[in-house]
Amino acid sequence: MTTQRRKSLKVLVIGDACIDKYHYGYCDRLSPEAPVPVFRHSHTEEREGMCFNVANNLVALGCHVDTFRNIEMIYKERFVDAKTNQHLLRSDFGENNSVEPLSVAGIKEMDFESYDAVVVSDYNKGFVTSESAPLISKHCMQSHIPLFVDSKKRDLSCFEGAIIKINEKEWDQVTRYPHNYELVVTMGAKGASWNNNTYKTKECEVFDVSGAGDTFLASLVSEYLHTSSFEKAIAFANSCSRVVVQKFGTYCLKKKDVEQI
Repeated sequence: MTTQRRKSLKVLVIGDACIDKYHYGYCDRLSPEAPVPVFRHSHTEEREGMCFNVANNLVALGCHVDTFRNIEMIYKERFVDAKTNQHLLRSDFGENNSVEPLSVAGIKEMDFESYDAVVVSDYNKGFVTSESAPLISKHCMQSHIPLFVDSKKRDLSCFEGAIIKINEKEWDQVTRYPHNYELVVTMGAKGASWNNNTYKTKECEVFDVSGAGDTFLASLVSEYLHTSSFEKAIAFANSCSRVVVQKFGTYCLKKKDVEQI
């Protein structure tokens, strides 16, 4: 599949953004101060995560993307054994109280009518609130453009009229839904479900699931906008997600990945 036909789409991504840091090193001795390994740092890699990853995947799929996200950056730092790629520790900085919520004024700055779709990547870190979400929904409905939502909120009733994508664990924890919505649930190796149907995915060796949900969301959005078909969009999203779970860390689709699907 080529990305040429996808370049005319314009998408607005709203949500929580972070930088994923991977500190690689070696643990070959114990600390004399406590029975813990000493991490001997080798090098650090940085990747854009959360809504950044959604946006980057949409770009890889040929979309023109604008991003509206938290100014105060969130950092997720992993300490990784360089020999085995085994995660030893993760430490998160800048969440929740450090994130300034999306304001009404901020939403008014968005030119919704200039986009083919709006995507909310809500990791529930404080940027998209239950107060701002209904305003986003309202503007999308008034502009007659689809709203895609991936949210870790348990109360999803604030996303009226949205196409909601959540995983199985999140699905089990949801307490309320909007009156009008579509629901796609990702189920890992079992594929995804929509409208009481299961869309299976091919088996593959899973190395790391980091960012797979972001890739699924971006792929779902791109294919649905071109085909208006949930069946085709879910099948394509399953294929794209299968690519990234075989990679280490937060991985964004490349053009060659999409061409091989």
